Amino acid sequence: MVLSQCCAHPRFALWVGPISPVNYRNGRFVHTSILILNGPNLNMLGTRQPEVYGRETLSDIEHACRAHASWRGLEMDFRQSNSEGELVTWIQQAKGHYAGIIINAAAYTHTSVAILDALLAVELPTVEVHLSNIHQRDAFRHHSYVAKAARGMICGFGSHGYILAIDALSRLLGDPGVASA
Repeated sequence: MVLSQCCAHPRFALWVGPISPVNYRNGRFVHTSILILNGPNLNMLGTRQPEVYGRETLSDIEHACRAHASWRGLEMDFRQSNSEGELVTWIQQAKGHYAGIIINAAAYTHTSVAILDALLAVELPTVEVHLSNIHQRDAFRHHSYVAKAARGMICGFGSHGYILAIDALSRLLGDPGVASA
């Protein structure tokens, strides 16, 4: 890949291709675009079991993530699907376009070897997130296939878990601080 010389200051983003933002961090160029994936029924947040998942909608969570990712100097793509195959396809397409993945696979967490295999295949840093504490719920929810591919799991903090996941992924990508204005 060839980096264009649009400026000499390392804090300004450089672009490689149409969707791959690159920043200069810790003396090197790194991709700074992340993919946040959401699994089945998360489109129903705000109305589905608010005592478990809260009253915020997925759109509310996306807005908070966009603001926080921007503050961290990250670009992000936020997606939701009720289809396991579509989630697998997005994971497969992430390699070369995103620096890392945050995933709330929802019910597929406990059942999907296909999502696990896709995450292992792309070899991107991955953070698993859940709104509820899956270990305090039904026994079948205690097992996560995603956990085998993830660097870590954040669960039980509601929508704030997504913010914590962005912070964790940012550190994994080599930025221990926050982007300065």
